[in-house]
Amino acid sequence: MDKDLSLTDRLRENRIFLNRIAVSVFVMGLAILGLVIRLVYLQVVGHGYYSTLSNDNRVKVAALPPQRGIIVDRNGEVLASNFPTRSLELIPEQISDIKKTLADLQTLLNLGDDEIQRFNSTRTRHKPFESIPLREQLTDEEIARISVRLPHYPGVSIRTRSLRVYPYSGLTAHAIGYVGRISEADMQELDASVYSGTYHIGKSGVEKTYESVLHGKTGYEEMETNVQGRSINVIGRRDSVAGADLQLSLDIRLQKIAYDALGEYNGSVVAIEPSTGQVLAMVSKPSFDPNLFVQGIKRADFENLQLSPDRPLYNRASRGIYPPGSTIKPFMALTALDSGQMTASQRVHCPGFFRLPNSEHKYRDWNKQGHGSVDMKLAITQSCDVYFYSLALQMGIDRIHNYLTRFGFGQKSGIDLDSEKAALLPSQEWKRKKRKQPWFAGETVITGIGQGYFQATPLQIARAVAILANKGKVITPRVVAGIKTPLVYDPPFPLPRQEIIPISEANWRTVVSAMIDVIHSSRGTAKSIAHGLDYQIAGKTGTAQVFTVQQNQNYKSMHVTEKLKDHAWFVAFAPADNPQIAIAVIAENGGHGGSVAAPIARLVFDAYLHGAKQ
Repeated sequence: MDKDLSLTDRLRENRIFLNRIAVSVFVMGLAILGLVIRLVYLQVVGHGYYSTLSNDNRVKVAALPPQRGIIVDRNGEVLASNFPTRSLELIPEQISDIKKTLADLQTLLNLGDDEIQRFNSTRTRHKPFESIPLREQLTDEEIARISVRLPHYPGVSIRTRSLRVYPYSGLTAHAIGYVGRISEADMQELDASVYSGTYHIGKSGVEKTYESVLHGKTGYEEMETNVQGRSINVIGRRDSVAGADLQLSLDIRLQKIAYDALGEYNGSVVAIEPSTGQVLAMVSKPSFDPNLFVQGIKRADFENLQLSPDRPLYNRASRGIYPPGSTIKPFMALTALDSGQMTASQRVHCPGFFRLPNSEHKYRDWNKQGHGSVDMKLAITQSCDVYFYSLALQMGIDRIHNYLTRFGFGQKSGIDLDSEKAALLPSQEWKRKKRKQPWFAGETVITGIGQGYFQATPLQIARAVAILANKGKVITPRVVAGIKTPLVYDPPFPLPRQEIIPISEANWRTVVSAMIDVIHSSRGTAKSIAHGLDYQIAGKTGTAQVFTVQQNQNYKSMHVTEKLKDHAWFVAFAPADNPQIAIAVIAENGGHGGSVAAPIARLVFDAYLHGAKQ
């Protein structure tokens, strides 16, 4: 009985053991099969995806922003350059709690709320692995303060970058412009690959119009990184290519003389080389410090500039619109001669006022006693308004419009700067379209002395004077004279085909002779600047009204505030027999052009012509 029981137990144990082995083998088989399937999936099916993911984790590509090209004047004086600076930067993907990190850094470095907002705004426009500046141009004290804390802030580092600087500050602000941080609106128009790693872009002036050549070509660096994302090795690199250096036609010495010569007056001075169209000086006063904009201007500073009644941000040279006043008279005389509407010897009697037929309204001359009988030469020399009232009426507004258009009035000059205004040269068609009104004869009369709807910029008038100095050779103003670069660029502003205004030599001679008398004759309106001249100037004074004087009012007896005084104009070229420089000067509310604007031009002429001889 005991023997049978023992045999049964052994058989049962063997069977249990075999069953367990079978189950174990089955489970192991399933596990091995699962591993094989997973291995096949990773190595075959998902190979492409996982190999790319692996490389991305191992290799980071960092942009190498190019060095922005420098800008010099015609004599090599540096007007815009770069300087190295240390900036505090953050790589968002390496920071676990970016809000806390920003809060800590704000306290540590006393950062303003606007700096934090600017960083957050910039961060949204860049990839999370890019290094984004939080504060540029760190001081030594700030570098020391943050350096000891850097180990506690992964993803935060101090880097070297270059920043733009304008050594002549406001003296060149309107011509050269400035760079500023790339905004969201800028990003909509920029090629992100070209501007990867770049945080500044030209915002105005030469900096904006020549942005494509100043910026350069972005390079890149491939870096092997560890699991914490820190670079451990550079495995590939393509160097960036610096932007082009620009040589301007501006003469910074002349620019300063012109700016200082304006003295207490707001206004503009534009000087052009007639033979080439190169701009020698382009002043708009008052001005501003463009360096304030490079890192992002503070709100208070910007509001001060915007709210200033003198409008320092406004470029008076290319955007300032003024009645041209009597500076238009030489051009009116040329069009009258060329169209045969009046001869040079034809005389007009000036009693001190002009009346249209069957009208009692008086169009006054600046000389209440009148100039008597004047021919064209004397009318220009003494700036007789009545003569040009009569001439304008005889020509008609549409003929005036068509002729003056040839000299560039009422249209942009085509200068290589942004935001130029076309101003206005009126015509009957313009008034019908814009005002829905007919043209009146009285409006033609005042157009003849550069008033009424007629408006022009100092740049337009300087260009017109240069064309007159060239005896009809049309020029297009240029601020950039040369581009130095190893890269191949299409010229951003190619010169248009040259044109010649066909006017006879005799007619040019008549008008230029009268303009010489404006300075060098005893009856000229700018004779005060003739003393000591060793060259001849051909010029014309101008006085532009900023408000209308009623028939029963006497301008001189009125109590006129400073802002309602006339603008003082002077346009000229010199030497008269071999023009090397043409100029337009406006002194806002300066009064008479001969006593205020002409002396400013004389200082610029002397500086340029005497300097050119040395």
